[in-house]
Amino acid sequence: MTAYAGPHIVAAGRLYKPGVVPKWGRRSGAMSKQDHSGASLRRFASQASLAVAIVLVAIKLLAWLATGSVALLTSAVDALVDTSASLVTFFGVRYAERPPDRDHRFGHGKGEAVAGFTQATFLAGAALVLAIQSVQRLVFPERLHDLGIGLWVIAFSLAAATGLVAMQSWVIRRTGSTAIAADRAHYLTDVAVNAAVLLALVVTRLTGWTRVDPAFALVISGGMLWSARGIANEALLQLLDRELPGEERQRIRQAVLACKGARSIHDLRTRFAGDRTFVEYHLEVDGDLSVERGHEIGDITEAAVVAILAGTVEVTAHLEPLGIDDERLDTRVGRPASP
Repeated sequence: MTAYAGPHIVAAGRLYKPGVVPKWGRRSGAMSKQDHSGASLRRFASQASLAVAIVLVAIKLLAWLATGSVALLTSAVDALVDTSASLVTFFGVRYAERPPDRDHRFGHGKGEAVAGFTQATFLAGAALVLAIQSVQRLVFPERLHDLGIGLWVIAFSLAAATGLVAMQSWVIRRTGSTAIAADRAHYLTDVAVNAAVLLALVVTRLTGWTRVDPAFALVISGGMLWSARGIANEALLQLLDRELPGEERQRIRQAVLACKGARSIHDLRTRFAGDRTFVEYHLEVDGDLSVERGHEIGDITEAAVVAILAGTVEVTAHLEPLGIDDERLDTRVGRPASP
């Protein structure tokens, strides 16, 4: 008894409209229009991110060669990391969209979390290298050249990154994509980096202080490390199968118990992978019911859970007679860990 959200619900391998008690005999394997729309948006966002990243890294490297600014180098390396991260997102999103297969029966949604964690690794490594470069330039300052070119390049980069972040934010609201969210975090950092570099170049041009540029670059490196930490934490929540928040779990319990024939629920387990939420629970019904009637009640509770959660939802109810005395996950997780 598994259900998928969207304009229809799939339970026990069959397709139903929301709110309709499942009936036997109708089958469908077609992807909903909503699923197609979300997949298209994720692909478009990943393509746009990759294109912008390639353009920005090219012009920033040229600007760094012209000016010698370590802050510009920081921005160029950040853009290079963005390009690598966008490539990871590009392929990660497409991998996550694959349907369940023989070797991945829960689907491929964690591909997005892997992409996000890989991005965090790229960003952290680049930040450490740039921090070292910034310290060296603080100790041994160098005069910058052709600051006008650097100013124009950074102004353009700031506008491009801001536009891309706005587009990605819209896509995330529509799809909930983890990989796009991680990519947006990169470009939010890029917006801050470009703004800081722009300020550093302006101050350097106005004052002639040669240590302003590496000082800003060092601060930017710290911001990149902080951003990498946030991206990694979000990805690990999915990779380590973190439960949904307590309020969401309570809503699931209430939705199940509100269904006629559902007497109790225990061993509720939830997790999130990419654009898909998985919910499992043991559903207790009267022990004298027929198997068919118990199965119908299970299908109804699954449809109720799908109706209250956003995105694509897969729900599995395990039927048990009311009052069964067996070892429960709820009890095990409450015990202290074994030595």
